[in-house]
Parts: sequence; structure tokens; C-alpha cells
Amino acid sequence: MATLPKVVGRVRDLRSAVAGFRAEGSKVALVPTMGALHVGHMALAERARELAGRTVVSIFVNPAQFAPHEDFDKYPRALEADLNKLAEVGVDLVYAPTATEMYPAGFATRITVGGPSEGLETDFRPHFFGGVATVVGKLFTQCAPDYAMFGEKDYQQLKVVTRLSKDLDLGVEVVPVPTIREEDGLALSSRNAYLDEEQRKIAPVIYAALTRAAEQIRAGTEPQAAVDTASGMISALGLKVDYVAARHAETLAPLKDAKEPIRLLAAAWLGQTRLIDNIPV
Repeated sequence: MATLPKVVGRVRDLRSAVAGFRAEGSKVALVPTMGALHVGHMALAERARELAGRTVVSIFVNPAQFAPHEDFDKYPRALEADLNKLAEVGVDLVYAPTATEMYPAGFATRITVGGPSEGLETDFRPHFFGGVATVVGKLFTQCAPDYAMFGEKDYQQLKVVTRLSKDLDLGVEVVPVPTIREEDGLALSSRNAYLDEEQRKIAPVIYAALTRAAEQIRAGTEPQAAVDTASGMISALGLKVDYVAARHAETLAPLKDAKEPIRLLAAAWLGQTRLIDNIPV
């Protein structure tokens, strides 16, 4: 049986461990997570191990990115199972701070990122990226890694974090890792555990609709017409669509020209579960 990674919960212990990695001449890669790890997270950890001599995984369900009506309290937590999975990949260190460690009494700072955070998720979860940027900014300064792995499944988040690291000169290279999917196309997500059997059969429609829209755009269909068709395809199976959009693939700004690099992004509710996905054109 693989050896479980060491677990630390305090900033000082994290920094001490990372200093030890540095002393041996190793580069360090960080994989920020909220736990409830699945194959997609393992892909992030495996990519981290390819790039760096030492890999740190953070596990922290960040209250700052949940609105009061969202699923913070029921978000899946499974630390023991997570540690066993990380052991199989060969992760060196797990940082699992408490909320008090991350946000001690009197904490009063919040990071705001413009640019790629504007629209899409922000239209429906205006609190979200401030919470993400703040916790990621703290993780980057606490761990000071060379690399940080982020999945393309949360594409807008990936672009926000990339912008954050660059704008604040944090010295962390944000590395995108492709989305891991089930055989039927559904993007892996910890929230997929909320889906019942019938919902699980329906959920891949988001990926199917985006794939069809991308094919239409490549064939010459105007992007807005293609995403409108995709939105209708998703709605037809009973999902409540928050958005289906075609955006500039790098900046996430609204398209000015169909010849620009395009990313298609979608979010929709299936029952009480909110699913997101995206693909390149």
C-alpha cells in the first residue's frame, strides 16, 4: 500500500515543508482543490509530478466563494479517501487548513480581478471570483510554488487565476490541464455526486450541445446562432440554462470577429445541481 502523504494544517508548517523541498533543490507544484477528489484531480496531480520534484495538494472548502444559499454545508468532504487517492499518485504533502487558519479573526482583505472575471459566472454568482482570487492569492503566497495546476473544466476560473498571478507578479506559472470526461462526455466534477440515476443520463447533453455548436461554427455558422441552438438543445431536456456563450478564448471578452480564437462555455441547472462545461472551437 502506498504511503500516505504528510498532512499539515498551518501556514508555518507548510512553509517549513516547502523550504525543505527547496533546500534539496526541488521545484514545487501546487494543486489547489476543495477535496472530494476524482480522476480529474488525479490528472492535475500527475501533471504536477511531471513538472516538479515535489507536489503539494491543498484541500480547503473555501467559504468565501459560496453565497449563503449555495451548497457549502453539503459540499462533499472525504479527507481520508482523498489521502488514499493522493498516495497512489505520489503526492508529497497535503495542506488542509481550517477556515480559521485561512481567515483568522479580523481578516478584511479581498482580491478583485477584472478582465476575464466579467460576465458568464459573475452574472449569476457575483461573489464567486472574489472568493476564488482571494483564496488562491493566499495559497500562492503561503506555498510559493513554481507551478500551479488548474483544470480547463473551470475555464473562466483558470483565466482569472492566470491573470491574478501575472498581474500581482506572484511568480507562479499557472498550468492548464485538459478536462477529464466520462465515456459519454460528462465533465468530471465533485458535484456530479448530487445527480440521481435519471439526471446522470441527461447530464451529457451540455457537452453534446457544445460539441455540435463548435462543429457548426467551424462550418461557417455565426457563433451566436450556434450557441442559441445549443441553449435550446439543453433546455429541451429540462435543464435551466444560465448561459451558453461564445467568448474570446484567451481574454473571455465578447467576440468581435468570428475569426478570433473561440471558447464555448455553458452553465445549466439539472434539478438542484449546477453543471458547467466548455470546449474550444
